[in-house]
Amino acid sequence: MRLTTFLCVIGLVCFGGACQPNQAKPQGRGIKPPTEAPLPPPRQPVALDPQLIAAADAEIAQALRSPDPLIRSHGLEAIRDAGATRYNPDIVQALSDSDSRVRFAAALAVGELKLSEAHAKLLSMAEDPSINVRVAVRFALHRLGDTRLSHDLETYAAWTADARVRGNTAMVLGMLGEPSGVKLLKVLRTDAEVPDGVAVRQEASEALWRLGDEDGLKDLVAMTLSKYPDDRIIGYLGLAMPRDTTIRQHVRAGLVSEKDWPEVPLAAARAMGMLGSDEGYVIAQEGAASSDARQRALAALAFGAIGRSDSQEILRKLLADPDDKVRISAATAILQLKPPQ
Repeated sequence: MRLTTFLCVIGLVCFGGACQPNQAKPQGRGIKPPTEAPLPPPRQPVALDPQLIAAADAEIAQALRSPDPLIRSHGLEAIRDAGATRYNPDIVQALSDSDSRVRFAAALAVGELKLSEAHAKLLSMAEDPSINVRVAVRFALHRLGDTRLSHDLETYAAWTADARVRGNTAMVLGMLGEPSGVKLLKVLRTDAEVPDGVAVRQEASEALWRLGDEDGLKDLVAMTLSKYPDDRIIGYLGLAMPRDTTIRQHVRAGLVSEKDWPEVPLAAARAMGMLGSDEGYVIAQEGAASSDARQRALAALAFGAIGRSDSQEILRKLLADPDDKVRISAATAILQLKPPQ
């Protein structure tokens, strides 16, 4: 997931692909889940508000200037997810950041957005002190058509002791979309390290499904049936990553799976949005009104994936949220909204 990244799973997945320990909520709370998700309200043809978009831009620009490297990283992830090309100079500049987490996020953004102007800088970072950054640099160079260092990913996948590096390598192999990566990912799918190998295996399964491999699909489906909520969240988002609408029915089940952990239906709502459905709209509305900042952030990301322009007023409130992660999520979502048809 990934950081999958901050913008993939708020508070459950952190930099370097390392997940926090799984946690199951005590059973027997007596809350019966609904049998189906509430219907989304009819779409309203609301024009995109230029002032709101400008405010979202300002929030991301502020994140990039934050003294907190995690906030700077989140800002770069927001740019990457929103595909905001006007920030290209900021991304290239972030490659020189003093914090390896920021350089990692910047290199991923360079690769995803194919910023050719960063090619020389990437080459100068080939032996970055952080191996995680080296992984991201090789991903970016490969995306720019320079494959001279791509073979190093095989070494990072098979011989690196750090599970975070193996997890990140699995992630970028899926993002590259190269069928040749399947063999390496099959090995990482069975990573045996305890407990960190769990995160590696999850990254490998998601990457395999990105490449259309059925083993990856089976693993992610199994994760959505796990007793652990963070597994279920990663599973639903991982299933949606390739935007294959044939698995929409399985993801839909996550909208009504429980009440004990609202984060799971919120992640499923975002996943359904990634698959072209607004069926999780009401769930996102409820999450936006939550007293829990993590749920508000997940709700904002769900609205961004759904893309409905009539969610602007909800996102306007979230953009003024006291929590910085909620504001960055709201800014990302606003930049993802689509004009009314």
